[in-house]
Amino acid sequence: MDETSQIQPPPSFVEVHSHKSGKLLLPKTELVARYELCEDLASHLSEQAQMLYHSGNASEEGVLLGMHAALCAEGSVVAPPEARWVVLRMAELLEWRAPLLSHHIPQQD
Repeated sequence: MDETSQIQPPPSFVEVHSHKSGKLLLPKTELVARYELCEDLASHLSEQAQMLYHSGNASEEGVLLGMHAALCAEGSVVAPPEARWVVLRMAELLEWRAPLLSHHIPQQD
């Protein structure tokens, strides 16, 4: 990645913003900024997800699927592939089973 940045997005996030050939679809500085946003969002939403789950509103999967739906809604600060990454990261942080989510690959050539 960028030698001046100490933040190195994990391969799973880099894949979200890469063409199937492996070429990045955005500048490295923007990739790092998007990663920081998504990682912060996953951390913050994990706390909310725990509160929702412990209040008895839904199962772990139901909470994560609801979060995914909200993150994919029009006007979201993240794109659908990022929303998928955020929810999978939340499952990892919470040590919950990851729900099945569609795997959206960028359409750019």
